[in-house]
Amino acid sequence: MDTTGLPRAVAEVLGAAPTVSTAHEGMSGGVVLVDGRYWVKRGPHAIDEHARLHWLAGQGIALPEVVVFERDVLVLADAGAPSLARHPAPGALLGETLRGLHRLPIETCPFDGRLDTVLARAAERVAAGSVDPADYDFDHHGLAPEQILARLRDERPAERELVVAHGDYTPSNVLLGGIVIDVGTLGVADRYRDLALAVRDLRDDFGAGEVERFFAAYGLAEPDERRLEYYRLLDELF
Repeated sequence: MDTTGLPRAVAEVLGAAPTVSTAHEGMSGGVVLVDGRYWVKRGPHAIDEHARLHWLAGQGIALPEVVVFERDVLVLADAGAPSLARHPAPGALLGETLRGLHRLPIETCPFDGRLDTVLARAAERVAAGSVDPADYDFDHHGLAPEQILARLRDERPAERELVVAHGDYTPSNVLLGGIVIDVGTLGVADRYRDLALAVRDLRDDFGAGEVERFFAAYGLAEPDERRLEYYRLLDELF
């Protein structure tokens, strides 16, 4: 890894000739693992993530350690734990961890993930051609991004249950031990923004039994299927 041009504090941590791996799971794109010890992010998402990690510190949520942050470069210590995507039965821990996150006070959260904000961002991505239909869930194949955006606007549900939402809550973004990673889109939103993605991935990768364990641990006896489907559709544009 060429450290030329990195902020001085970051270069000092990484050393003169660090080795880099991009083969990883559980972190979003544009992330590299350096020397098997540090996760390095750079750019606007790194700035967003650092701001949210700073706010979350001391709130009782297990998080990766921030080693250094300067300009637009964030270095996190590797937590030394696999993500729940590699756990044989992740539903209960995923539900327990999300319950804790959703208990945080929304009144003090400075980040917005409500539909006004997210749909505006989705419209920008559609206009810029940044949405890849090849990544859609199977039942959404054949829909143009513009069609999905129109449906999201027409079928928009009321946001009745606001929480501090992760924004990309999947088994890959929770590590064994309940460590929450990749929080760059965290913000106040309806709780179904997180529930929908957790349910989608649990059902697809682990089966209906883990979905039941997830809801039992989270504490929701009768989930709203309409809102689950809406927020799953919303994720197709991101």
